[in-house]
Amino acid sequence: MIRDNIDQVGRNISRACEKAGRSPDQVTLIAVSKTKPVSLLMEAYHAGCREFGENKVQELLDKYELMPKDIKWHMIGHLQRNKVKYIVDKVVLIHSVDSLKLAEEISREALKKQVEVSILIEVNIAGETTKYGVKPQETEALIREIAALPGICIQGLMTIAPYVDEAEENRQYFAQLKQLAVDINNKNIDNVNMSILSMGMTGDYMIAVEEGATCIRVGTGIFGERQYQVK
Repeated sequence: MIRDNIDQVGRNISRACEKAGRSPDQVTLIAVSKTKPVSLLMEAYHAGCREFGENKVQELLDKYELMPKDIKWHMIGHLQRNKVKYIVDKVVLIHSVDSLKLAEEISREALKKQVEVSILIEVNIAGETTKYGVKPQETEALIREIAALPGICIQGLMTIAPYVDEAEENRQYFAQLKQLAVDINNKNIDNVNMSILSMGMTGDYMIAVEEGATCIRVGTGIFGERQYQVK
């Protein structure tokens, strides 16, 4: 089932890219594996997945130890400052940086471990009170502050779009994030590039790809609905 799901997602990415005049090579599929057992992750791995995203630090660490070492791990959930030290040398990208204090902690730990940490700035593009992320109008100022920190490289932007019944409703937000990235890129800020746009999940990733996503985060579309134990 998982292999079939991954193949279907791949076909959908290709269709969306064709519609937008892009190459599928420009889109990275991140398998969002939160709450899923290693056995299912290994199915995805054997089907070709090498990029996995986790929401919680402890779950990422547990799976990191058990899974093949050629996997690229992405931290996509809200990151607490006291957990930064555990992952800076284990993840390829932290998607969810939304404050200077968090970035400063990443910088400190990066220097301690002598690594350079790639990050994305999480933008609350739709202004939802229940979501993390910096306001669009405050994004450039935050980026300028973070860009001065050692051990960090800003690679782009991330957003979590609203949960909607119709994926088309989120097109406006993906387009806005793309435009924000273009505007920031045009400022030529040192130590900043906008090559990564992490946006789009199971319900709306095709729209996100059409609007310029370079990373999509797909969980249910690969692993199926979450299994809840019946008491």
